[in-house]
Amino acid sequence: MRGIEQIPVVYDALMAVNDRLGLWKLRAWLTGAASGRVLEVGCGTGRNLPRYPRGAAVLGVDPSLVALRRARRRVPSALLLCADGEALPFRDASFDTVVSSLVLCSVANPPALLAETRRVLRGTGSLRLLEHVRSQSRWHARMQDFVQPAWTRVTGGCHPNRDTEGAVRAAGFRIDDRRVNGTLRRLVARKRA
Repeated sequence: MRGIEQIPVVYDALMAVNDRLGLWKLRAWLTGAASGRVLEVGCGTGRNLPRYPRGAAVLGVDPSLVALRRARRRVPSALLLCADGEALPFRDASFDTVVSSLVLCSVANPPALLAETRRVLRGTGSLRLLEHVRSQSRWHARMQDFVQPAWTRVTGGCHPNRDTEGAVRAAGFRIDDRRVNGTLRRLVARKRA
């Protein structure tokens, strides 16, 4: 079954509602401190692309050509590439900042994506994430586990109960900044030595 995440016009409409409800503030935080050569992994329909600071050289990658076409309409001058985040076509240490929002919940292999992110990130670079994650409340986490199979099917891949913070740490990052907004997490991470 094809889920809403694979239908860009539906996904964009839902994200527009979420942005009006305050997600735009989290997107502004996510992109506002990105600098240098920036890679946005899973840029989708390009909702973050207009928000980057002027000096940032941003390249957006996404495995969906249909989503990238919408991103191109949103930001005609954007540099976009159809690529899988789990096998990035870039040299080691190519980017100063890697950004990802609402992606790690949906990819088939989060450890592979995080390993690739770590590989292409420069030693002093930062990984900036906006993700919804497994709740710290036991009751809420159980509810996420209960709805996950149906939710994943309807959305086409989203897992609301993933331990994203644990996956980031396991991939060799240290989390320098962690902000909680319900089940949303804003994280800034750097490579551990």
